[in-house]
Amino acid sequence: MDWQRNLLLLAMAAVTFMLFLEWDKFQQRRQPVPVAETTTLSSAPTALPTPAVDTPAAAASDLPSADDTSIERRPAATGAPLISVKTDSLDVLIDTHGGDIVKVALPRHMASLDTPDIPFELLNRTQSHIYVAESGLLGPNGTDTTAGRPVFNAAQTNYQLGDGEDELVVDLTLRHEQADIVKRFTFRRGDYLVGLEYLVDNRGDQPWRANLFGQIKRDSMQPPVSAGFGVQPFLGAALHTNEENYIKYSFDDIQDESVKASNTGGWVAMIQHYFLSAWIPNPDAQNSFSLRKSAGRDLYLMSFTSPQVEVPPATQGTLAASLYAGPKDVYRLEEISPYLDLTVDYGWLWWIAKPLFWVLNWIYGFVSSWGWSIIILTIIVKAIFFPLSATSYKSMAKMRKLQPQMMDLKERYGDNRQKMSEEVMKLYKKEGANPLSGCLPILIQMPVFIALYWVLLESVELRHTPFLGWIDDLSVKDPFFILPLIMGLTMWIQQKLNPAPPDPMQAKIMQMMPFVFTLMFMWFPAGLVLYWVVNNTLSIAQQYVITKQIEAGGT
Repeated sequence: MDWQRNLLLLAMAAVTFMLFLEWDKFQQRRQPVPVAETTTLSSAPTALPTPAVDTPAAAASDLPSADDTSIERRPAATGAPLISVKTDSLDVLIDTHGGDIVKVALPRHMASLDTPDIPFELLNRTQSHIYVAESGLLGPNGTDTTAGRPVFNAAQTNYQLGDGEDELVVDLTLRHEQADIVKRFTFRRGDYLVGLEYLVDNRGDQPWRANLFGQIKRDSMQPPVSAGFGVQPFLGAALHTNEENYIKYSFDDIQDESVKASNTGGWVAMIQHYFLSAWIPNPDAQNSFSLRKSAGRDLYLMSFTSPQVEVPPATQGTLAASLYAGPKDVYRLEEISPYLDLTVDYGWLWWIAKPLFWVLNWIYGFVSSWGWSIIILTIIVKAIFFPLSATSYKSMAKMRKLQPQMMDLKERYGDNRQKMSEEVMKLYKKEGANPLSGCLPILIQMPVFIALYWVLLESVELRHTPFLGWIDDLSVKDPFFILPLIMGLTMWIQQKLNPAPPDPMQAKIMQMMPFVFTLMFMWFPAGLVLYWVVNNTLSIAQQYVITKQIEAGGT
């Protein structure tokens, strides 16, 4: 009987779906769990990272060069301790050998939902991964040379921002040739921007000269992402130059050809999904920037060098820059440096995407839920394009109404294509139908929907953000694939409301589209699928009403 067959098919579908869920759980268990690796000491030969092998001598050879350099050969230092710095936003390790930041963890951002006590690590130097922020002094009296780097002293090895304090200053000191030097890091509550200053006290009887450099050193390891089927967020370097406000380079681009640029102010950044690090030198100076690959090693160097500073005898001078290491907070990045916010990469439709994000963020200020903010934003966008959508759906409804007459013409003139085309055009003219009029409104809306797609994909605010009962993270796939299945169902319903294509092969392909898109969207972030579900549902409601009006004889 029919009911028995339907019940059997339903049971088979349920079993298949449960098996698919178990397979997906098995695949997730096979993925590596984030582990907090121990940051290595520069002096420990057994802790050398592989395959980069960043030995002290090799690290010194990666230093950028100043325009006027007088290198004094000195041996590389070893045995330098690490300094721990903790604020409410940053957990940092500074290597006193060179005074480099060799680890940055973000306590406000979890490594994963399964490890809430482990903060997300943006920078780190371990046996399996190198991603550090180096800085130093080059030039005639510079402290950093191709032969070695200095070892600083610190008053203590642990610093922590106390309750009621808004600023934490960490001083590393060095007595160097003719000058006493303080390398000062300034951390602020609630901020991911770290201030860097070199305070130089020239004790000698000759001018002290040096260039400040900052450098991001990273291997090509790809961090795990959950952006969706076929979507890979950009990983690589970016610059602001006189020619282009924002230009990005993949590791392959840098390997093929080194990049050099000069700019007043500017910045150099390392970008990945949701997070970035960036050196921001003196905004009033003419700074030099370079991107290059370390010779023979899987290490990429993104650096700036500021103009040479001269400190007269018996006087003090300052060289300064800033390092940002944190989430892609578009509004904070706007404040730090011009065009740094473009590292939140919305693609070529950024001029549409930025206002959309502003509206999304504004809605969140009222509802305090990113899930509901996505729903409300989708409704607002749909309302703006309501007249265009109505024109498109009216055209589709008229074409659907003409389907019986079209089939009649096909039976009468099926073998005579020319006569068939003439009769079809007469029918269109008589009924006031135009198949192309339904396409243009959809094409006009596509840039907005693509821009909204990239807004949701790039927004760090959605990372680890729960919504409804079973969705605990809008930035990753729906754990039970409920939203993708609903999205596929809405696509199927929309298809039924549209006129069937006259070509049988085309009709079969269109019938498969809901199933294909459902499979694709199963691995898309839940926030993106939520947007498509709401958009499709609103489209169905609008199209259904218009179709019924046209079929009832309305216009």
